Amino acid sequence: MENSLNKVISLVREVRDYPKEGIIFKDITPVLQDPKAFSTAIDSLADALTPIDFDYIAGIEARGFIIGSALAYRTGKGFIPIRKKGKLPYTTISREYALEYGNAAIEIHADAVRKGSRIVIVDDLLATGGSAKAASELVTEAGGDVKCLIFLIELEFLKGRERLSSNNIISLIKY
Repeated sequence: MENSLNKVISLVREVRDYPKEGIIFKDITPVLQDPKAFSTAIDSLADALTPIDFDYIAGIEARGFIIGSALAYRTGKGFIPIRKKGKLPYTTISREYALEYGNAAIEIHADAVRKGSRIVIVDDLLATGGSAKAASELVTEAGGDVKCLIFLIELEFLKGRERLSSNNIISLIKY
């Protein structure tokens, strides 16, 4: 799988001091713009999910929407949006979490998950694990069973995986 991801890896752009000084942001926009690299990324993520039995993909706003919806299409599953606070029009469940550069909150529709549904949560990047942990808690509170958290990129030095140690975690590219 690593050889097929070389083009994807080569396109991940580093943006220094974004969104604040001292942060090196891993920007996947060039990957999304390259049809072959984007296809490779989605196919590789789908292949990694092959042994997992699940019903839905839940994507964390915003890049998790892009990857998650493509992955849901590729795997023939439904898609559940997990959005920033105040963006969903119906009754919601909310969780606050800490980012490596501040605080935020995410929400899910209260009726987005059928009780017992098996859910894969997807985002572009695992950093400190705050948003992934909050998303996992939301899905669980809504009645879902989180089967896996999957990321295109993991920043291992931020130890986000440790905050999610009780979950099945897949990441394709590690820094």
